[in-house]
Amino acid sequence: MDAPNVTPVMRPYLRMTAMFPAGRDTPRDFLERCLAALDGWEPKIGAFVTLNLAGARAAADRSSERWRDSRILSAIDGMPIGVKDIIETIDMPTQNGSPLFDGFRSERDGASVAALREAGAVILGKTVTTEFAATEPRGTRNPWDQNRTPGGSSSGSAAAVAVGAISAGLGTQVLGSIVRPASFCGCFGFKPTVGAINRGGSYDGLSQSVHGPIAASLGDAWQVAYEIASRVGGDPGFPGLHGPARPPAPAKPRRLAFLETDGWALATAAARDAIGEALAKLKSASVSVATRNDSEKVAAAEAAIQGAREFSVRLNTWESRWPINTYRARDASKLSKAMLDRGAQAEAMTLDDYRADLNERARRRAVYHALAVEFDACITLTATGAAPIGLGSTGNPVFAAPGSMLGVPAVTLPLLRDAGLPLGLQLMGFADLDALLFATAGGVLEVLEGGE
Repeated sequence: MDAPNVTPVMRPYLRMTAMFPAGRDTPRDFLERCLAALDGWEPKIGAFVTLNLAGARAAADRSSERWRDSRILSAIDGMPIGVKDIIETIDMPTQNGSPLFDGFRSERDGASVAALREAGAVILGKTVTTEFAATEPRGTRNPWDQNRTPGGSSSGSAAAVAVGAISAGLGTQVLGSIVRPASFCGCFGFKPTVGAINRGGSYDGLSQSVHGPIAASLGDAWQVAYEIASRVGGDPGFPGLHGPARPPAPAKPRRLAFLETDGWALATAAARDAIGEALAKLKSASVSVATRNDSEKVAAAEAAIQGAREFSVRLNTWESRWPINTYRARDASKLSKAMLDRGAQAEAMTLDDYRADLNERARRRAVYHALAVEFDACITLTATGAAPIGLGSTGNPVFAAPGSMLGVPAVTLPLLRDAGLPLGLQLMGFADLDALLFATAGGVLEVLEGGE
């Protein structure tokens, strides 16, 4: 398939809302611009599984009236949003990227979707996910080059944001499923601290999994996450997302830790050069950057995240024993070979194996958290390079896996390029300090690009 002859253009929402009260623009007008982009791009990229255009237009009309009458429900009132098709919606099926769930309706909204509706957001449709948000792709194409993957498992959310069909898409991440597709599609991605966003009504029950937005701006990403957490909190037993009601003000970091991770040996020369140039620019702006070569704590953190991908896969495999066994019993022919293999691997593990892994994860997290005393954040690549050619894989999550294993917040900024295609710069923060990470990310944006 040929690459598109136009460049994808994102459509941030918050910056447009100043025009709504005076009627110079409206949420309905904004939605129609999104739908025009959808009409042009969707046949090429296949970002959505299901659309509810009538419901979206009706919601946008109600939002337009609220903005006109100065009675908005939140800062994202009227924002067009896509929902990863692993999260329940009352008005659309939740099919989990699997033929086993074709047409399945739970007849309720998941917690995050219910919160978004309460905030006045416009739910446009369900975005493509890989099979059960795992490894098996479902055909979405990268809008920057339709011969390449958009990443996964939040494939459709990233592709739809990239082309301006929505301002934000809900994603989930247990390994690299928010920050990696955001990187490949040139979007802003936010993986919150584990437990910060309520995952009720979502089919991603693993201990490292989180909900988070892929968005058209850093501010849009924060606001979506905040509006959800302020209404439904975090996962049960967790305090929820900490931070202000509006996007944290940018703050130039004092000191950053550069983490090579296991991915450094796999990164393209262009990716290495791109982050090297970014680090040099930060240093020239009086930001101190430490590495494993000049900081014992950074060296210890590098050791703690070694093998994070393989370690996380082992944890995820045990935690997937159920429901894979029930899916297999229902109709094994509708499961991919990868899913069947994971089920078999899970059944070969023991509870003692899992307990040992949990203890080891806690140890690794403690080593990493020691960096919080000296550093504002850690900086690294989001992926080994630009999105790989082909749709048979969603790409290597090696750079994203450490943040997932550690349970810390991570943000990817669309600041780098490889072969003329998007590549994200990743910032990793510390547990429950998501707002500090956003402030730091804003400061890095101002240094490297002069804003969003």
